[in-house]
Amino acid sequence: MNLLEKFGIVSENKRLYEIAFTHSSYSTKHNLDYNYERLEFLGDSVLSLIVSEYLYKKYPQFEEGKLTKLRANYVCQNALIYYSHELDLPDYLKIDVEESNLTKNEVLSITADIFESFLGAMFIDQGIGFAKRFLSENIFQYIDEEKIFFRDYKSAIKEYGDAEEVEISYELIKEFGVPHDKTFLIAIIIDGEKMGIGKGKNKKEAEQAAAKIALEKLKISVF
Repeated sequence: MNLLEKFGIVSENKRLYEIAFTHSSYSTKHNLDYNYERLEFLGDSVLSLIVSEYLYKKYPQFEEGKLTKLRANYVCQNALIYYSHELDLPDYLKIDVEESNLTKNEVLSITADIFESFLGAMFIDQGIGFAKRFLSENIFQYIDEEKIFFRDYKSAIKEYGDAEEVEISYELIKEFGVPHDKTFLIAIIIDGEKMGIGKGKNKKEAEQAAAKIALEKLKISVF
């Protein structure tokens, strides 16, 4: 794979990287007994560990809560999609979009998945030291630049509620669409008043959108 040369990976187990870029739809069509999901599971933990260590050393003055919020920004789906595209990883993806009837959002999710599966394969094949160096050369720059991938509006509105001693809750208004491509409408209620309705492809996304609307109405900025 040209990808291995690009990142200086000398491997005797190239099949591992083939697996890392094989989506289940491609496996099903071609009767393969593997896909990237197990490597994605592993890569998720490897990424979290290495980013956690980097943040721990970079910000010795930050408490656990602040470090957790920072880490969430650099390991969220938006961040993984960005990393994946910057490294041209989707060029190596084996997928059958027509056969699996994937939506646009599902394809974006897969783009994030393969960053983690690639990292998982790298960890098994080359070890933790190589994985750290890979992230240092390709990902840590975004931490140093303090690039924003994700704003946690729900946490911000919760902090507001705790400070002002008001009750905050979320109410599902409506959900529609086919099972693999649903849309949710969720209202945020603050002290008994409906402050906004958010829309998303899952409940968490809709709640974040609703919280964002409420924060804007309350003129509270989230950094």
